Amino acid sequence: MADALKYNTTLTTLDLYENEIRHVGAQLLGDALKHNTTLTALDLSNNEIGDVGAQYFGDALQHNTTLTTLNLSGNGIGDVGAQLLADALKHKSALTTLDLAGNKIGDVGAQNFGEALQHNTTLITLILWQNEISDIGAQSLADALQHNTTLITLNLQCNKIEDVGAQSLGEALKHNTTLITLNLAYNQIGNVGAISLADALQHNTVTITPSLFKPCLYLRFFIKTLITLNLQHNQIGHAGAKSLADALRHNTNKIGRVGAQSLADALRHNTTFTTLDLSGNKIRRVGVQSLADVLRHNTTLTALQLSDNKIRHVGAQSLADVLQHNTTLTSLDLSRNEIGDVGAQSLGDVLQHNTTLITLNLQYNGIGDVGAQSLAGALSYNTSLTTLDLSGNEIGDAGAQSLVDALPHNTFSQRLSIKLLVLKINAYYGDSVCAGFLLCTAGNDDAPGC
Repeated sequence: MADALKYNTTLTTLDLYENEIRHVGAQLLGDALKHNTTLTALDLSNNEIGDVGAQYFGDALQHNTTLTTLNLSGNGIGDVGAQLLADALKHKSALTTLDLAGNKIGDVGAQNFGEALQHNTTLITLILWQNEISDIGAQSLADALQHNTTLITLNLQCNKIEDVGAQSLGEALKHNTTLITLNLAYNQIGNVGAISLADALQHNTVTITPSLFKPCLYLRFFIKTLITLNLQHNQIGHAGAKSLADALRHNTNKIGRVGAQSLADALRHNTTFTTLDLSGNKIRRVGVQSLADVLRHNTTLTALQLSDNKIRHVGAQSLADVLQHNTTLTSLDLSRNEIGDVGAQSLGDVLQHNTTLITLNLQYNGIGDVGAQSLAGALSYNTSLTTLDLSGNEIGDAGAQSLVDALPHNTFSQRLSIKLLVLKINAYYGDSVCAGFLLCTAGNDDAPGC
């Protein structure tokens, strides 16, 4: 194959994923790349090429003028191999995408890439996901971002970056004008790091969408309008969220008066947000009450994810109250929030009147028969809900029967005069468990049960 590549003039993409080519095969392919003039994409992921194999590709990239995408993820490449690949990027490499996810380049390797990025003018995407990079490596990459003018996507997900690294990246973002996507998911960034990144939002010249995962941070930049804010699975607390909110008020969205006191207040005036994910944080009932107040006025948010926030029945009631007025929210995720029967009753009451919500996720909320019966009563009147997820609750025979009985009545007229309701439940019948889909369409009196 390597011999063929030297002379082939038509092949542009070659996928050799997981073929155990190791460093010997890498040497042959590296030599072929020095001569090949047509191949633009090469996938050698999970091939155990190690540092030695990386050396051959590093050498080849200094001669090849056509390869633009190289995937070397999962190859056991360490800092030595990273240095050789980084050296290639300092020269006139044609490479625009380099994927090194799942290797072990560490801080030394990240430092080498940081140095390379200060000189490289072609690389657009660099993926360093899960590479044992800590604050030291992040600082080197941050330094590079202050000078690099071509990199658009940098993926540092699943590393060991903490607040110090986040602070360095935040400082870099104040100066960088080209990066569009920065993924710091599943790192160890807390309040201090979030505050630093929030400060960067006030100075960065592109619009940024922050996404925080536990324990991680993901930042996505959208060139014109802020569309998605994802703060999933973090413990950033009030201070971090407040700083991000304040930053958004000064960001290029021009979302309202100076001195915003909370993320909720920022959203009240924002005119571009469509999705907000705060799953896995600690906003609890007080935080959700602020968000609920926002939803009374916000006219753009269509999806709100509040999974695993311990809002309980008081928070569910606050959201239920606002759903009587909100006319834009179509998707609401309240899974794992301990709302119980009382919270389900509050939501059931409002679903009889709300005409915009399409998807409601109430998984794992300790809802029993009473709550299920309240929701079932709402389904007889609701004309918009198409997906209700009650998986992992404590619904027994009576509750399940109420839901099944409600489905034939849950119909409304569209162009086809038909509605499909997908209802996911865990229903318990004696010693047997039935988990599945209940489907009801207009004109079908025999809604299938479990």
